[in-house]
Amino acid sequence: MSDRKLDLRDVPPPERHPKIFEAFEGLDSGERLTIVNDHDPKPLYYQMDAEVEAFDAEAYEVDRVGPDEFVATIPKK
Repeated sequence: MSDRKLDLRDVPPPERHPKIFEAFEGLDSGERLTIVNDHDPKPLYYQMDAEVEAFDAEAYEVDRVGPDEFVATIPKK
């Protein structure tokens, strides 16, 4: 299993979800995308759960590393 990591803290907000979806689409089954964000990516979780069949919502994890740093692991079924 491999990981791909995206640090989105310097990416303008309107560009973040498209970058995430593009990176996630490029993953193989069983791989994970790790994102670093400046806020809790809860809206992303809900969007992926509703729109992306390959998103493994049960294995999704998010950790708050600092006041403006959240690390989310987005697994692909």
